[in-house]
Amino acid sequence: MINSNTKIIDLLGIKYPIIQGAMAYIATAELASAVSSAGGLGIISAGINEPAWVRNEIRKAKKLTDKPFGVNIMLLSQYADEIADIVIEEKVAVVTTGAGSPAKYIEKWKQAGIIVIPVIASTAHAKKMEKSGADAVIAEGMEAGGHVGETTTMCLIPQVVDSVSIPVIAAGGIADGRGMAASYMLGADAIQIGTRFLVAKECPIHENYRNGVLEAKDISTIVTGKRPGLHPVRSLKTTMSRDFFQKEFDSTIEHSELEQMGKGAYKLAVESGDMERGCFLCGQIAGLVNKEQTCKEIIEEIMQEATALLK
Repeated sequence: MINSNTKIIDLLGIKYPIIQGAMAYIATAELASAVSSAGGLGIISAGINEPAWVRNEIRKAKKLTDKPFGVNIMLLSQYADEIADIVIEEKVAVVTTGAGSPAKYIEKWKQAGIIVIPVIASTAHAKKMEKSGADAVIAEGMEAGGHVGETTTMCLIPQVVDSVSIPVIAAGGIADGRGMAASYMLGADAIQIGTRFLVAKECPIHENYRNGVLEAKDISTIVTGKRPGLHPVRSLKTTMSRDFFQKEFDSTIEHSELEQMGKGAYKLAVESGDMERGCFLCGQIAGLVNKEQTCKEIIEEIMQEATALLK
């Protein structure tokens, strides 16, 4: 297999340099443990969940796998401070972060032996995280599902690689061995994948969501939330996302109406597959994701494809 001695593999103690994306409501102990057991690094997404839920998922994952796994902390969550302490108390191996800077937590996490890997979308943010003590960064391009920046993966990765000395994990628009091989050519040490794991057999999402990804084409996603003051999000084109897209550029529509439209829409997609009101977060690469597999099958197939290409 490729790069069996990469910095990320040594750093994380995993078999393959593949990290599972932190998808709120989806990246539970069940999915994270399956990815970790398959040789990658599974991630539990804390999202906006209460601290007790996060602690329970961590303990559940420990029973499901004896391999390293991580927790993603969304720093905009009202519970971020509490969860920052829970990962220490529960001796979590890795913490990834999103939606802000984890600088104020890094010292105590490092003292507890936790590996810290923030998600970043610019070279400036990457440099700041390295200076703050991060062990690596996940550089995520705008092709990714969920909250997105403005720079593509192809452009972002090599610039981040050139700007920091810590390992760089490529994310956004990667779902197969070709994407992995390309990421290595751009200088990345590992990849993070979200969208392909949406159709993993261990992934706990509604069938409508799963089928939406499996049936997606190259033009099946849309970015909403581009209006100033909102946060851009990539999702599948649905009744809700198209309606939101039109309304956000209508000056007669108030911010409050848009916020109400988006409130709880993602959870509706995950749990009930609501095709009218749900927001189905998904990356642009969904057009390449066309079959259900176990996490083990997904990871091993990607590794085999990338190895063959890079040889």
